Amino acid sequence: MSTTATQTHVTVKSPDQMQELGRRLAALLRPGDLVLLTGELGAGKTTLTRGLGEGLGVRGAVTSPTFVIARVHPPLSGGPALVHVDAYRLGGGLDEMEDLDLDVSLPDSVVVVEWGDGKVEELSDDRLHVVIERAVGADAPDPLDTALGSDVDDVREVTVTGIGARWADAGVPELAAG
Repeated sequence: MSTTATQTHVTVKSPDQMQELGRRLAALLRPGDLVLLTGELGAGKTTLTRGLGEGLGVRGAVTSPTFVIARVHPPLSGGPALVHVDAYRLGGGLDEMEDLDLDVSLPDSVVVVEWGDGKVEELSDDRLHVVIERAVGADAPDPLDTALGSDVDDVREVTVTGIGARWADAGVPELAAG
C-alpha cells in the first residue's frame, strides 16, 4: 500500500513562475515516473508541463493534448520521453486508459496525466501528485504585491506530494526553495 512520502507547498505568482517550477520539477524526474496534475480549467497544468518538457529536454512544443488525448515528446538527448495525457474527456479509470498503452510507455518515459486523479493511480505505487489551486482569502497576495506587478488572478498555490518509496528522498521539499 502506498503512503505519502513527502509534500511541499509552493506559491506561484505568474505563468513564468509556473513554467520555472516545471523546469525545477523535471530535475527530480526519471524514466518510469508518473505525475498526476489536478486543478481546475486554466489552473496552469499545461504551463507546468511545458516547463517539465523544457527541463527534460524534449522535442516539440508542449501544448494541451485535450483533443488528441495523448502526445509523446521524444527526448532531444539521452533523457526520457515525455508522454503528456489529458484525461479530461475520459470517463472511466484504467479501462479507458488501457487503450493509450500508458503501462507500456511508463518504464521508459515520464508520464504526465492532467485530470488523472482517480483514473491512473493503479499504473504505479510511486507517483507524484501536483495539485494547483487559485489563491483565495488569506492565501491571496498582498494588495501591495499587486500594485508592484503581481496579478492576483495569476497566483496559484501548488501542492506537490510524492507518494511511495520512490519519492521518500527525492528532493520534493527543495521545490519550495526555488
